[in-house]
Amino acid sequence: MSQVVTVTGMVLSSLPIGEYDKRIVILTKERGKVSAFAKGSRRPTSSLAGVTIPCSFGTFTLYEGRTSYTVQAVEITHYFSELRTDLQAACYAFYFLEFADYYTKEGNDEREMLRLLYQTMRALVKRTIMLPLVRYIFELKAISVEGEGPQVFQCVVCGSQESPCLFSVKKGGLICDTCGWDVADKRPLDTSTLYAMQYIVSSPIEKLYTFAVSQKVLEELGNVVERYLDVYVGKRFRSLEILEEMESQEMENV
Repeated sequence: MSQVVTVTGMVLSSLPIGEYDKRIVILTKERGKVSAFAKGSRRPTSSLAGVTIPCSFGTFTLYEGRTSYTVQAVEITHYFSELRTDLQAACYAFYFLEFADYYTKEGNDEREMLRLLYQTMRALVKRTIMLPLVRYIFELKAISVEGEGPQVFQCVVCGSQESPCLFSVKKGGLICDTCGWDVADKRPLDTSTLYAMQYIVSSPIEKLYTFAVSQKVLEELGNVVERYLDVYVGKRFRSLEILEEMESQEMENV
C-alpha cells in the first residue's frame, strides 16, 4: 500500500530525467540507500530546485509507491555550500559520495556510513587537517564500517598482540614474524602509521578528524590503504581519477 514516509539523509547523486525531472539517490538513516524521483525539480520555480543537489543533508518527505519513491518535500539543514567555491575539496566530496553509493544498499542499516559521510563533509569544509589525510581516514573507516577493514590489533594468523609492525594486504592485516615468514607481500609499518590506523578503526566517527600526522606517515598510510582497497574493493572510481589527475597537474605546476 502506498504511503508517505519521512527520512533523514544525504543526497549521493542527482541525474536529469526527461525535460524537468531528476532521479536522486539518498543515503538515509531509516531505510539505507533509496532512489527517488523529484518531479519538476529542474524548473527554476520548483521548490525542489535547490534541495536535490549532491551533499545536501536534511529531511526528505517521500511518497512510497509500489516500485519507486517520489519526493514531496525537503528540508535541508546542511548544504555544505562552502564546497561550491573550493574545487579541490569538492572533488574529494564527490569521490566520497561515489564511494558510499557503491558500498551501500537499499534496506541495509547504513546509519554508520551516513554519520561518516556527514562528519567527513564537515572536515572538508573546516580544512583543519590535510585533505589527503581526510581521504585515507574516510576510506579506512568506510571499509571498516562495512565489515571489510583490516585487522590492525593482532596477528591475523595466530592472534599475537606483541608482533612487530608487519602488514599483509592479502592476509588482511597485521602478521607476526613467525606466521609471516612465507608471506610475499608483507611490509614493515612505521609504529606511528600503525597507531593512526588503530585510531581510525576503533574511534567514534565524531572523533576521527581530530589528529595530524607527519608527511612520512601520511604517505605510508596512503600507500597501505590504496593497496588494501585495490584488493578488497577492486573498483576504480571516476571521481577519484579526476581528483588524482587534478592533483597531479597541480604538482607539475609547482
